Amino acid sequence: MTAAAHIPVMIAEVLDALAPTAGGTYLDGTFGAGGYAQVILDAADCRLIAIDRDPDAVAAGAPIVARYGGRLTLLQGRFSEMEQLARAAGASQVQGVTLDLGVSSMQLDQAQRGFSFAADGPLDMRMAQAGESAADVVNSRGQDELADIIYQLGDERRSRAVARAIIKAREIAPIERTTALADIVAKVIGRGAGRIHPATRTFQALRIYVNSEIDELRQGLRAAERLLAPQGWLAVVSFHSLEDREVKQFLNERAGLQPSPSRHRPPDNEQGPVTFQLPRRGVAKPTAAETAANPRARSARLRVAQRTALAVSGGEAAA
Repeated sequence: MTAAAHIPVMIAEVLDALAPTAGGTYLDGTFGAGGYAQVILDAADCRLIAIDRDPDAVAAGAPIVARYGGRLTLLQGRFSEMEQLARAAGASQVQGVTLDLGVSSMQLDQAQRGFSFAADGPLDMRMAQAGESAADVVNSRGQDELADIIYQLGDERRSRAVARAIIKAREIAPIERTTALADIVAKVIGRGAGRIHPATRTFQALRIYVNSEIDELRQGLRAAERLLAPQGWLAVVSFHSLEDREVKQFLNERAGLQPSPSRHRPPDNEQGPVTFQLPRRGVAKPTAAETAANPRARSARLRVAQRTALAVSGGEAAA
């Protein structure tokens, strides 16, 4: 990864969406290297609660916390826990929430974290550095389960062939290094003329599985819905279609934009209150200038929504 990867993606658009104001309280659920946090705090005399599940990111953020003289509170935890963490920091509501999904450039750059096939390292991939590792998964799951993980979370069309190759390789020796797994996958997929490495989708799938990223996203979106004050803003940057689809479906549902029901089905009377409104339909993408300057931005997608004053069905009131 190059230095360009450390540039916050679509930061101008995220800042425009959140529109931080003096006296407001905002939450960054994916602190990383602190790129979004610093831009938000520089934009207004506001307070920011930042969360990261990676203890290394929290430790590295200490100088940034000190720089802002009490306006930045940095906590270790999952963004699905943002309500509890915000309350512990003295905030029952916030005026904005931002999430920059996926793996951080810092994690990719550290071979010992095992997220990247670009350098040899232990096959780890644990964002919180605890629990089951990617090596545990590839060496313990059955062929069908591995194939399902790789297909469903990585959209790898040759997932069954990859799973078979993993099973065959681990019969000889456990798969414990990133380059070992990357080589196994590359032999199955082949190194075509495409710009992505043949192991990209398999590594993505394992990372998402190990860190329960889709379930975390679903819980995090609902937590943001409950935590946001009326007229507060949600800005979510995603990097692949699986994440973006989850965000899109959640916001469309909460904005009352469900697809028209079939004439063969009875009307759905279970739809909850409209808790978000969408300033624009569809997704925002980075500019050509940004993708040229920062290759990581190429696949980024931003969705923005504004909280209404209606209470969350079955949850706590937002008003």
